[in-house]
Amino acid sequence: MRFINHQFKFSLIIILNLVALNVFAQKETYIQSLDHQNHWVDSVFKKMGRKKKIAQLFFVRAHTNLGQAYEDSVAKVIEDEQVGGLVFFQGGPVRQASLINRYQKLAKVPLLIAMDGEWGIGMRLDSTISYPYQMTLGAIQDNNLIYKMGQQVAYDFKRLGMQMNFGPDMDVNNNPNNPVINYRSFGDNKYNVAAKGIAYFKGMQDGGLLTTAKHFPGHGDTNTDSHLDLPLLPFTRQRLDSLEEYPFREAINAGISGVMIAHMDIPALDTTKNLPSTLSRPIVTGILKDSLRFKGLVVSDAMEMKAVIKYFPDGEADVKAFLAGNDIIELSENSKRAIKKIRKAIRKDKISKEEFNARVKKVLAAKYWAGLNEYQETSLTHLTEDLNRPEANSLVQQLSDAAVTLVKGNAFALQMIPLLKTAIVSIGVTQTTVFQQELAKWYTYNNLFTIGKNTSPAELKNLLATLKGYDQVYVSINDTRIRPASKLDYTSDVKQFISDLAAHNNTVISVFANAYTIADLPGIEKCAALITCYQMTDALQRSAVKVITRQLNPTGRLPVSINKDFTTGMRGSL
Repeated sequence: MRFINHQFKFSLIIILNLVALNVFAQKETYIQSLDHQNHWVDSVFKKMGRKKKIAQLFFVRAHTNLGQAYEDSVAKVIEDEQVGGLVFFQGGPVRQASLINRYQKLAKVPLLIAMDGEWGIGMRLDSTISYPYQMTLGAIQDNNLIYKMGQQVAYDFKRLGMQMNFGPDMDVNNNPNNPVINYRSFGDNKYNVAAKGIAYFKGMQDGGLLTTAKHFPGHGDTNTDSHLDLPLLPFTRQRLDSLEEYPFREAINAGISGVMIAHMDIPALDTTKNLPSTLSRPIVTGILKDSLRFKGLVVSDAMEMKAVIKYFPDGEADVKAFLAGNDIIELSENSKRAIKKIRKAIRKDKISKEEFNARVKKVLAAKYWAGLNEYQETSLTHLTEDLNRPEANSLVQQLSDAAVTLVKGNAFALQMIPLLKTAIVSIGVTQTTVFQQELAKWYTYNNLFTIGKNTSPAELKNLLATLKGYDQVYVSINDTRIRPASKLDYTSDVKQFISDLAAHNNTVISVFANAYTIADLPGIEKCAALITCYQMTDALQRSAVKVITRQLNPTGRLPVSINKDFTTGMRGSL
């Protein structure tokens, strides 16, 4: 009897372990889900006419900051055309969740809701958390932190009733003057870009979110904004294969669910004059789908952008994007017109029935994977609190701490001497910064100074004379713009002031701006210590103070080359 009892207990333990393993087993990825038949997809597909099938490929623009008339116009499009999804832009979280609930009621097949959330929903919505920009993340050495960020972003999206993020950006930003990618990239090292992008999207996908690597085959070395005109990528096929495409190949091999196509003229891949890559079948189908064997969702970049409509107006671009092989046609100028024109192209046998059906089913399979086959309305209760939860804020601080990069100086140069006469100067602002407030707590004899972007030469001269009377000077350089460009919008006099101040024997400078701005400040390298913080956030200002006061050992490495003095991978240490 004792033996039987023992055997029973042993069997029970095995069963319980198997149940536990099953509970915690990873949900299959979207790509894996495409390998077997899906009865829900087949059932929904069979009930649709051709027009409704085409509509499933269209994702239209939605906002909650443009008023009732705009919201109603989107509702009418959903009701009349039964499009496949929406892409939300600016607005507020509660308004958006409420509007998603309204819009889903109008859809016979649940809508797939997407957003560009490269640094989380804060990229678009007020009252929510923004994670660091991708270039800031590019400095981090622990990619597990970026995976955790992906999980938190997935939670936010799903909590709001969204299923797809048009991110991460996996462009290699090897052009400091890139006007459209720049700080949105993890940097100029293709291996770092690939590793960071994979960590980020895996965190999101493991959290149940569809993701999209962009902008294939690589938008990092352009000097034209595709929102305004068609950029030219004049490089050889060999260069594109070895550099630009590398992170996308790695992402595909790692199981990413979606890839967004860039609007670029790439003669090495398609010689058709002024043809955006989005509309090129040799690029979309020939390279991405056939050569790289990508089975997931191929998403066009916004079809309303000037790079496309300049050369292919009146809906012609939508048809070309469809025939090129895009599965999701994003932000058509006129989806009703586009659906009609695509119907005509199908009737003329410009695409095989099998290919068309497979694409529609791919979109439906994405809806199934995201749980829309059992759609539930988004709860508005405690929504704002849930989106601003303590663990998310804590992770923002951890990411910031891990990104701060000491590019010049050491513990001695940082001069943590509390009793010396100390000036704490913030430039580019009109009021006291978090950096000043936090640093002032550590120094008994301190004075705070703020200097605007356009301070007069006379004021700057007087201030420089005043600061020479201090034993140590701490400076923060701040970019308050929404889009931190490669050059600061300071006057030449203010930039010269920074150079003069850097030459002061005991000056420590922290840059809360795009890393490339350091190249725009000749003479800054003369300072005793230089800390690169990549962007102006409260969390990064606290991180810099931790480094200065030796509470934090800076582990960040430069994700881009700034000039000959400061190159990719550079880091200092206390």
